[in-house]
Amino acid sequence: MSENCNHDCSSCSSTCNERTVEQAAAEAFDFRAPANPLSNVKKVIGVVSGKGGVGKSLVTNLLAVLSQRAGYKTAILDADVTGPSIPKAYGIKGMATSDGVNLYPVESKTGIKVMSMNLLLENDTDPVVWRGPVIAGVVKQFWSDVAWGDIDYMFVDMPPGTGDVPLTVFQSLPVDGIVIVATPQELVGMIVEKAVKMAEMMNIPVLGFVENMSYIKCPDCGKELPVFGKSHIEEIAAKYGVSNVAKLPIDSRLTAGSDKGLIELFEGDWMDDLAKAIWE
Repeated sequence: MSENCNHDCSSCSSTCNERTVEQAAAEAFDFRAPANPLSNVKKVIGVVSGKGGVGKSLVTNLLAVLSQRAGYKTAILDADVTGPSIPKAYGIKGMATSDGVNLYPVESKTGIKVMSMNLLLENDTDPVVWRGPVIAGVVKQFWSDVAWGDIDYMFVDMPPGTGDVPLTVFQSLPVDGIVIVATPQELVGMIVEKAVKMAEMMNIPVLGFVENMSYIKCPDCGKELPVFGKSHIEEIAAKYGVSNVAKLPIDSRLTAGSDKGLIELFEGDWMDDLAKAIWE
């Protein structure tokens, strides 16, 4: 043991009697990718779903916009490499830049930093036909090779399911918690539980649930109509001890805002409580 030892084995490469078996084992199975030297990301929040088409990217965008509005330095890492949609929602059409060593994210109109596969393609409609391990490697590069600068909250838009890329994100990035997105159907409720159990296996806390397409509001009487059936999200949240639940309506303004690259102008308080819980 060195005379200058501070007893912090995580910052020391020496082997000595002070290093416990438990610490050595933990380090051997630590797959976290190193952050870029020009990055200082305080909190990483994953946005996940058990299946596709439930509005995960929309939820990612809304949480990022709310965080930026609240004065936090915000970023989005688009880990949905084969189906990237984040840049379009912000009207971002340029490509990411590089100095030969680092990649640099593109900023939205309000200053949200974004890195997505579509920012590296000459044509944003070109397909990414890659196998899982290659895609997972790209996600790690988005963390290690991108100079994010100072970020308070980074939201990671994950691909659906519990496969290679979500596993890579959970193992490689210092994820502080996840938000799970679902729709009201009972089948989706079952798939939500798969996502919850994966998070439990990885020891990552579930910060909240978002039920997208939860209802449509009648334009005449204002009544909320559950067009896809009764909601089950509160039941699932209670089962797993999650107190933060948000419900997004079917609202054409959200769709139009995303399609026109104007998501930063959205109006609505549906996500306010969940966002505040994430910031706590």
